[in-house]
Amino acid sequence: MSLSRRSLLKGTAAGLIAAPFISLRPASAAEFDLKMANNMPLSHPTNLSLAKAVKAIEEQTGGRVKLTVFPQSQLGADTDVLGQLRSGGVDFFHLSPLILSTFVANASISGIGFAFKDYDSVWKAMDGDLGAYVRAEIEGKGLYAFDRIWDNGFRQISSSTKPIATPADLENFKIRVPVSPMWTSMFSAFGSATTSINFAETYTALQTGIVDGQENPLQILSDFKLWEVQKYVSMTNHMWDGFWLLANGRMWRGLPDDVKEIMANVFNAEALVQRETMATINTSLRGELEGNGMVFNDVTTADFQKKLVDAGFYAEWKGKFGDDAWAKLEAAVGHSL
Repeated sequence: MSLSRRSLLKGTAAGLIAAPFISLRPASAAEFDLKMANNMPLSHPTNLSLAKAVKAIEEQTGGRVKLTVFPQSQLGADTDVLGQLRSGGVDFFHLSPLILSTFVANASISGIGFAFKDYDSVWKAMDGDLGAYVRAEIEGKGLYAFDRIWDNGFRQISSSTKPIATPADLENFKIRVPVSPMWTSMFSAFGSATTSINFAETYTALQTGIVDGQENPLQILSDFKLWEVQKYVSMTNHMWDGFWLLANGRMWRGLPDDVKEIMANVFNAEALVQRETMATINTSLRGELEGNGMVFNDVTTADFQKKLVDAGFYAEWKGKFGDDAWAKLEAAVGHSL
């Protein structure tokens, strides 16, 4: 672990002990007592930024708002918590757009395989017209998404059995994919044997051999100690993934305008901080994971993208999203898919 990562995570640990993940004030003191959930551990940059955001919101609202954060799937698997968010059992939820697509179909357009070449193209898209398009789709389903999406990172493929060096290595490869049609579609196009599993059950599925591999950003491999059940990491960068900070629409519309303004300003500002923290940490993660015994290999991504073209993956999803949405994606990423 590099000094920068160590200082970012360990330097915040003491503060997290007293951080507002359980309670900020007595329940009777808050006018609005709200619940937030995500699937990440306390050490993840998202929860580090949330701790600061929760404190700032309490201070700036004069204690009118109390936010309790439930990290690491404490309230259930992602698909379960999405249902709680829709019903009002949870007020805020950080969720990948690809899993959100089980409810808001076109939310997953930002996850098209090999669409983004780098972070500059990601933020141009997600802070621009493509992000605005997705937020409108989300709002149309009764949820609210804050302006700035948070970062999860570019996803890589890990395996317990072999490196993934070419598309042929994915044929019949038993891989865990999240509960999302696009993930299943993409890896099925490679000929993989896909199994949709909520993240909370992924470690056990890898440990017991239900699947031989999975795909996630390096931060997730580190936070959840996947090196204990995985050996190889192939740097495919096959998909960028983020976290929309979602709110229950009825709850959000019912908040006073001044409270909404404070919360939006704080959450959007912390999203930008979280992005910077992720960028800093990602530079050291490969070395850290190699130190824990993982073996890395780089791949030629053009070979993987050609396989998707030949399998009809892009044509299939262009048809599902529609010409208008697809044009927004291509305009944002700056190349044809």
